[in-house]
Amino acid sequence: MSGPGTGVWPARLRIDQVSVLYGICVESSNVKAGGHGCPFRFRCVGCDHFRTDPSYLPELRAYLDTLLRDRERLAATTELDDWARTESTPSEEEIKRIRTLFRRVESDLEGLTDDEREQIKEATRTLRKTRTVSLGMPGVRAPEPNLRLEHDA
Repeated sequence: MSGPGTGVWPARLRIDQVSVLYGICVESSNVKAGGHGCPFRFRCVGCDHFRTDPSYLPELRAYLDTLLRDRERLAATTELDDWARTESTPSEEEIKRIRTLFRRVESDLEGLTDDEREQIKEATRTLRKTRTVSLGMPGVRAPEPNLRLEHDA
């Protein structure tokens, strides 16, 4: 039987998830597609398949700050039609969801002992050093130059 502490448990968990911005996704079709097949248009923070942890708090904070700035900038602009402004403005629901995630993670951390919080901080430092998430277009290397001046006939 496998479970926590057996060595099989963490590997099994990684099989059923894929990295996404600010956390992981456990939605099966997206996991099968390596993170490129979200049936919900990558609205991660509003999805029940989304998971996060304290190691993502800085990114979530930056994202929330960006949403709030964008909302204010879009409210003040006169360069957009109303429909375009409405479509571009971050929703109150998304902002509320991110704030709720923050409160939940911070509340969970407050409920820990000092030693447990220190262990979480150390694990977070380690995760942040080793984690890379690439959700954009894959990079393409430039082709190697053909240094041959003549071609075989």
